[in-house]
Amino acid sequence: MIKGIDLSLLFGPGVPVAAPRAVIEALQSVKIEENAGAVQSGFDLIFALDKDSPLNTLFLLAGGSALPILRVALMATINGRATALINGVVTRTDLNPGSGGAPSTLSVKGKDLTATMDEIDFSGIPYPAMPPVARVALILAKYAWLGVIPQVIPSLEGPPLPTEKIPRHQGTDLAYIRSLAEKAGYTFFMKPGPAPATSIAYWGPEIRIGEVQPALTVDSGFSTNTEEMSFSFDKEGVEIPVVYIQNPQTKVPIPVPIPSSIPFQPPLGLVPPIPPKIARLQDTARLNPMEALVRGFAHAAQHSDAVSGRGSIDVLRYGRILRARNLVGVRGAGRAFDGVHYVDSVTHDLSRGSYRQSFTLKRSGLLPARTSVSV
Repeated sequence: MIKGIDLSLLFGPGVPVAAPRAVIEALQSVKIEENAGAVQSGFDLIFALDKDSPLNTLFLLAGGSALPILRVALMATINGRATALINGVVTRTDLNPGSGGAPSTLSVKGKDLTATMDEIDFSGIPYPAMPPVARVALILAKYAWLGVIPQVIPSLEGPPLPTEKIPRHQGTDLAYIRSLAEKAGYTFFMKPGPAPATSIAYWGPEIRIGEVQPALTVDSGFSTNTEEMSFSFDKEGVEIPVVYIQNPQTKVPIPVPIPSSIPFQPPLGLVPPIPPKIARLQDTARLNPMEALVRGFAHAAQHSDAVSGRGSIDVLRYGRILRARNLVGVRGAGRAFDGVHYVDSVTHDLSRGSYRQSFTLKRSGLLPARTSVSV
C-alpha cells in the first residue's frame, strides 16, 4: 500500500484470518483512533469494490449484527518493526453505490474489543469475598477466546467480609470494570498486541514512566521530522483535591490536601502552575484513609496537566509509528515546551502512498524536567 511500509489486514467471524490479496488491493484508506483513558479506540476502513463483490454482503451483514462477531485486526511493519494498530470488531457499515462506472465505496467502522464487553447486562452476579482485582480478572477471563490478555494491577481495597457485604455486578462488563477503576483511581483500556489479533486489557493506574519515543522535532533544519506542532498553556483545569478522613472517635472529618506529585506520574514539566482551584471531595469521608487518599491521587492525576500540544507527522520521515499512552520527546518548540511529553491520543491516516499521524500531547508544566530525550 505504501512503499517502505507493509500493512497486514486480518478479518473474519470469531477468529480473524489473513485477508486475500484482492481485499488488500481494494482497501483505499484506513483511519484509526488510538486514545488514552476511558475513550474507546476505533477504526474506519474504506474499500473500493465492485457491486458484485461478496465483501459487500459480508461486511453489511456484520454491520447489521447478522454475524455474531466480525473481527478486524491491522498490523503495520516499518523498518522491520511490526506494530499492532487495532484489534477490534465491526460495529457499522456504510455503502455508497458508485455511479457513472465508478466502483462502490464501502466504509467499515468499528471499535476495539471493549465493544464486545458492552453488549450484555450481567447485573446481579455475586462476588463473595473477592477484592476488585479478582473481580476484574474473573470478568476478563470470559474474553480470553478473543485473544484478550489481562494485565491487572491490585488496588489497595481488600476483600469485603461476606457477613458484611457481598459485591454484585452492576450493568455490563465494561461499565462495571470502569466503575471499579474509577473507585480505585485506575484506568481501563484495551491495547492491541503484542501478537496479531491479541489485545492487552490493562486495569491499573495511568503510568507516565518508561521508554521515551524518538523526539518530535520542529524548526531544526535537516533534523525536522514533524510537519506541524503547536502548544498551549492553560492552568484553569488544574486543581488541588482535598480529601476528608473521618476521625472514628469524634466523627469529625479531617481535610487532607493532596500534592501534585504522584508516585506513578512523575512531573514531566519542571515548573507546574499554581492551581487556581480547590476541589473538595466530600464523598471520601465515608471511606477508610487509604481509599480516600487513592481517590485524591486519582483526582490530582486527572487535573494536573496545564500544557497541551497537537501536531502531525509523516511516519516515513519520523521513522517509526508514534504510539499513544507512551512518552515522547519534543525538540525545537522552544525552551518552555521542549522535553518529554505524554502522548494522549494518536490518529492514524493511511491512504495510497501516504501514512500520516496526528497526535495530542500533555504534561504538567513548563520547562523540561528531564534533560535528555532520544533522537
